[in-house]
Amino acid sequence: MTDLAYSARGRRYCDEDIFLSSRLRDSFDIALCHPQDAVALMDDFDVVLVRNSGPVIHYSEDYAAFVRHARATGAKVLTELSGKADMAGKQYLLDLFDQGYPVTPTVGSLGDLDRLPPVEEYVVKPKLGADSVGLRFLMHDELATLEGDELLIQPRIDFLYEVSFYFIDHDFHYALNAPDPARRWELQPYQASAEDLAFARAFIEWNSIDHGIQRVDACRTRKGDLLLVELEDLNPYLSLDRLDPEVAESFARGLAKSVQTLADGT
Repeated sequence: MTDLAYSARGRRYCDEDIFLSSRLRDSFDIALCHPQDAVALMDDFDVVLVRNSGPVIHYSEDYAAFVRHARATGAKVLTELSGKADMAGKQYLLDLFDQGYPVTPTVGSLGDLDRLPPVEEYVVKPKLGADSVGLRFLMHDELATLEGDELLIQPRIDFLYEVSFYFIDHDFHYALNAPDPARRWELQPYQASAEDLAFARAFIEWNSIDHGIQRVDACRTRKGDLLLVELEDLNPYLSLDRLDPEVAESFARGLAKSVQTLADGT
């Protein structure tokens, strides 16, 4: 399930799905379809692999119908639809902050601003947003204009860089970072330390997904700590074009193994 026409900030999302489909074809009979066509086609296939299907907010009714149909028929979906992170919206950031996880401080109302560190500027985003849809930067005195209760409020953190960790099932495959915070998608391979992987794995374990692709996005603070920015468990962009070819091939083999395991019910 992919939207080959979807693009964001000049990145060609379709390229990595074309690559992955070419590798999966070595092991499976596959077909690609737009997310709005999934319900009509999925009953004829053993596994539905959700890839670069674009922000759900652009086709929310179709996606809701897909989820209902998958659950009603027991369809095998990768990533599994039991995800508690971005798959279900941004509520998890509030929950994890409340539970003391190392996440970007996040509150859901102006009345809780005192729980955030004092800053001059805030990040405001919708709970059901994705790919920066609806994201705004507001000064403190501008927050009073906010309306609605489906928003998240975070301090705008002065961080050193962003880093992402990529997993299939519970297996770590690679990490990428953006050395320049102003250029989020100019990524390069990152050598993750044992401490980095322990940080990322804590969120993979929390999410309790057995089959699927997950991307743990974090920022490195000026103090050297990692804070979770996002746990993408629905259709994470993988930036495979930024990898050495052998790493990308290894990821494709890992994905084929996960699909086979899910299909076999093991």
